[in-house]
Amino acid sequence: MSGCPFSGGPSGTGSAAAPARAAAGSSPAPGAPMRRDDWSGVFPAVTTPFLADDAIDLDLFGRHVAWMADHGCAAVVTPGSLGEGGLLTLDEKRMLWERAVQVVSPELPVVAAVGACSTRECVEIARAAHACGCRGLMVLPPYAYRGPWRETREHFARILDATPLGCMLYNNPPAYGTDVLPAQVKELADAHPTLHAVKESSGDVRRMTAIRALLGDRVSLFVGIDDMVLEGVAAGAEGWIAGLVNGFPAESVRLLELARAGRVDEAEELYRWFLPLLRLDAVPEFVHLVKLAQARAGWGNERLRLPRMPLEREARDRAMCVIDACMQLRPAIAR
Repeated sequence: MSGCPFSGGPSGTGSAAAPARAAAGSSPAPGAPMRRDDWSGVFPAVTTPFLADDAIDLDLFGRHVAWMADHGCAAVVTPGSLGEGGLLTLDEKRMLWERAVQVVSPELPVVAAVGACSTRECVEIARAAHACGCRGLMVLPPYAYRGPWRETREHFARILDATPLGCMLYNNPPAYGTDVLPAQVKELADAHPTLHAVKESSGDVRRMTAIRALLGDRVSLFVGIDDMVLEGVAAGAEGWIAGLVNGFPAESVRLLELARAGRVDEAEELYRWFLPLLRLDAVPEFVHLVKLAQARAGWGNERLRLPRMPLEREARDRAMCVIDACMQLRPAIAR
């Protein structure tokens, strides 16, 4: 597919393989841990592109990451749920981290998603990410097992203490069955100074106000579901782990900027246009749908790794109607 005329796709100026680098002397050392102040802005949850033989398309991945960085994203996260991280080997994850670190400016952190069934494997993943030059970790609860808080707390503690990297706690009870309550977030933050941020994906915006009431500005709050970004910013969110940014980075960055600046009317205008697309990230088939939207915007293809399979025709046709309508009616404020 040719470059997207809406958002500066592969044929546009934002798709250069080598992004602009920061001025010499101003960059932190490679792999320098993220600080609390680094946790703000739009962080793409990057999709993982596959070739026809199921291998990772590293060339496309690198160009895609660089393109999103050039559109103002503040960091990149790979490979999380949207990146099909649970289906990748550790060697494949290393390949993604190394390529991401290679193509972005040293000032733009690469954040590694850390998730597995066992705590031991998560610690191994965290240390491998650090060795590859990642500057932050997004820490997930254990896959499959839903233990009591004392076990979950120990799982998080082992990962948070495994490296000196700045960390984000990922709370997504609908997906993982583990719900980290605001008081438990405070317990972890009090015990682990490298816990700098929380990605809140419970769907309850009141969680953000509750965390803020307990911790003030001690941790940064991130929206974790695309279709509640304005609500999340109103509740105190400083950042957004975004999905549709994979196809629409300029629009995503602009929306968060307007919301955080308090430019409500402009933010709401852009949000109304964006919502049908953002809702593609809030359903069980979010990986399928985000990859579809991203491909329609000129980046990559719809290939998935089993057990995911291509969308059935009817569901795909419905999604394409939404995507095409939004792209055709894109408002001037997003240009």
